[in-house]
Amino acid sequence: MFQSWRSLTFIHWRYRPDAIQRVLPKQLELDIFDGSAWVGLTPFLLKDLRPPFLPALPWLSQFPEMNVRTYVRGPDGEPGIWFFTLECARLAAAIGARLTYRLPYRWAKMRVSRGPASIEYTSVRRRSFGSGSASIAVEIGEPVRAGELERFLTARFRLYTCAGKHVAFAQIEHAPWPLRTARAIRLEQNVIQFSGVPPPSGEPLAHYSPGVNVLVERLRRAK
Repeated sequence: MFQSWRSLTFIHWRYRPDAIQRVLPKQLELDIFDGSAWVGLTPFLLKDLRPPFLPALPWLSQFPEMNVRTYVRGPDGEPGIWFFTLECARLAAAIGARLTYRLPYRWAKMRVSRGPASIEYTSVRRRSFGSGSASIAVEIGEPVRAGELERFLTARFRLYTCAGKHVAFAQIEHAPWPLRTARAIRLEQNVIQFSGVPPPSGEPLAHYSPGVNVLVERLRRAK
C-alpha cells in the first residue's frame, strides 16, 4: 500500500523492560535503548492511501490515525515496531487493515487541527471497539538533527504482527523523518492502558514531523 503520514507527533515514555517484554509475543525480543523500553503514542493524519496502480479515493484515503507502539527485534534479529493498537477514523480502512495486515485496528472518532505553531489531536474509540480516548495539544519547535535516540525511536522500517500462531512482518519504505522539537502542552489519554500496556509515568519525550511518503509491502511470515 502507498500512503502519506502527515502532521505526525511522536510522544515517548521510558518503561522498565520487563513490564513491556511480558506483553509481547514470545517470538519477539524487546529492543531497548539506554537500558529502557520505550512506548510511543503517535497521532497523525494519513493521506493518499491506495494500492499499487490505483488512484486514491478522496474520502476513503484521508483520515486521522493514532498508534500505541514499542520497539522489538524479530526472530531473525531485524528491528521493527510492535503495535498494541492503531486507532483509525475510517471503519472500512480499519477492517481492511485487520484482514490484510492482521493489525489491531480500532475504529474511533478522531480529529487533527493544525495551527501556526501547534497541533491538536483528539480520539475517542467507538463503543463497539472498547474504551480509550486521547486529547493532545503539542507546541511545535525548531528543526532538530536526529541523534542516536531519535533514530532508534523513528527510523523503523519493519512492522511485526501475528498471523495465527506465527509472527509475520511487512517492510516499510520511506525517507528519513524530518524532525522538529515538540512539547506536549495538553496530554490527556487512557488509550495506552486500554491497549494492554501499563500506564505511562514521567515527562514524555516529544518530536514533531511534517511527514513522509510511505510504501508498506505485503505481509510475510517471519522465519
